[in-house]
Amino acid sequence: MVEMPVVKCIIRGSSYPGAYVSATEKYSFASSEIPGSTREIIANALNVKPITMQFSPSLIGIYCKANSNGIVLSNQMPEKAFAALKEQLKDINVGVLESNLNAVGNNILTNDKIAIVNPDYSQRSTSRISDILGVEVIKSKIGGFKTVGSSNILTNKGLAINNRATDSEKEHLEGLVGFSSERTTANTGALSIGLSVVCNSYGIAVGPETTGFELARIMQAIDIS
Repeated sequence: MVEMPVVKCIIRGSSYPGAYVSATEKYSFASSEIPGSTREIIANALNVKPITMQFSPSLIGIYCKANSNGIVLSNQMPEKAFAALKEQLKDINVGVLESNLNAVGNNILTNDKIAIVNPDYSQRSTSRISDILGVEVIKSKIGGFKTVGSSNILTNKGLAINNRATDSEKEHLEGLVGFSSERTTANTGALSIGLSVVCNSYGIAVGPETTGFELARIMQAIDIS
């Protein structure tokens, strides 16, 4: 049961929970270095099962990206941690992306139907991402940023884009994902909204410096009330 659909949280002194936790409609992923109580609070808000990963540094949100079909892991992931995760996740694809752009959470924006990725990924990498996540992959910058995962938010219900996105970009993205979007910042003016937030269709965990206005924009964008 969801206790609260919205929580504000600090992780290891940081107001950027999206750097430490990644989530899908069913799971949240966090390092064992994150306190269990924090992992549980976020999982409850998102109404998901928490998955603990044996990975240091604890920046799971930066080194993996997942949807309901699969999880893309950075090649920085130790083999032992990869094997343990694959054992836990029998229902989705678990794959490693061999790329110099190894901060996959920063470079991939995805839901269960589409992935928008850093345009510097090779064709081989985009094919690999598509295979793991089971979705069409589109290369694009958003608001001038190639790191589309760290600066935007996409769920199955909504899209929040950073404030530098142009009108034409906004219109193009809405055509790709099939629903409207909202421009916003988080953590009192930060454009890295993807790092400031962990969310899915059911709930949201956000950095505590996020203002009421910013939170309202994000909630409206991803259709959480």
